[in-house]
Amino acid sequence: MPQLSCHHLLGIKALTDADIELLMSTSAEFYNVLQRPIKKVPSLRDKTIANLFFENSTRTRLSFELAEKRLSADVINFSASGSSLSKGETLLDTVNNILAMKVDMIVLRHSSPGAGIFLAKHLPRFKHSAQARIINAGDGTHEHPTQALLDAFSLQQSLGPLAGKKVALVGDILHSRVALSNMLLLQKMGVHVELCAPPSLLPKGIEKLGVRISHSLDQTLQRVDAVNMLRIQEERLNVQHFPSAYEYHRLFGLNMERWERLQHKPIILHPGPVNRGVELDGRLADSANSIILDQVQHGVAVRMAVLYLLGQQSTADTGIHFN
Repeated sequence: MPQLSCHHLLGIKALTDADIELLMSTSAEFYNVLQRPIKKVPSLRDKTIANLFFENSTRTRLSFELAEKRLSADVINFSASGSSLSKGETLLDTVNNILAMKVDMIVLRHSSPGAGIFLAKHLPRFKHSAQARIINAGDGTHEHPTQALLDAFSLQQSLGPLAGKKVALVGDILHSRVALSNMLLLQKMGVHVELCAPPSLLPKGIEKLGVRISHSLDQTLQRVDAVNMLRIQEERLNVQHFPSAYEYHRLFGLNMERWERLQHKPIILHPGPVNRGVELDGRLADSANSIILDQVQHGVAVRMAVLYLLGQQSTADTGIHFN
């Protein structure tokens, strides 16, 4: 059976073209499973998975938990609030204690960039680590690999093969882990990626990643096949990056006036939660061109694929990839 080349899913960089193809094809198989009357399969019935969420989440946590249960895995849910972390316990001690309970996989959401990489590097010294796998469910402003994979899968379902297609990421690129993972993955799949945002919400030197930069949403919309409207992450803003929400919506929000001027209507994506009336008009979020709810449904299938492929790997040590 084909296997992923990496032991953990920590980011997009480590994925090879073969890995991406395998993830997409396996996601399609599990998506078909989810259309059946009985949606549960016994693929991971001998595995125990711990969801460690040190940062608030609704969609990602529920999606992972449902994916795990659809695969018949035993599931442990950990929340930082009310845990021993409030008593001074470190991340490594917390994980070491959980691994001592013979956990096979850890789904980690953390506010610190690189938390998953840090944890994976320390696994070999843990007495009970065995062949535990780590899946990055979002680490600060760094990466969110499963979100990028489900976005790409959703685009494939709507547009067919993605090579040569044009996709825009619009909004808070500076603070978005979704943006970075999407940029890396879509370019690996042959997509022409364009970033559209105010200069204050673009990381310095981002054009070095081979993306096109735009400060005009009207121009961007005219040349892309799909547009991913990113949320303004107010919880990460420590300075004012634009005058007001009204001004941002007027220049970079996808509203009805702007939409109706378009001859070619692109597909609309959003990683959620949607700030209706800021980055996206509510009517467009619910329109026929929106695949936002499809993304949610596809997210379960994609995460089932990730969990299944990592869970089915050989126990032989074939090396750990960190980049």
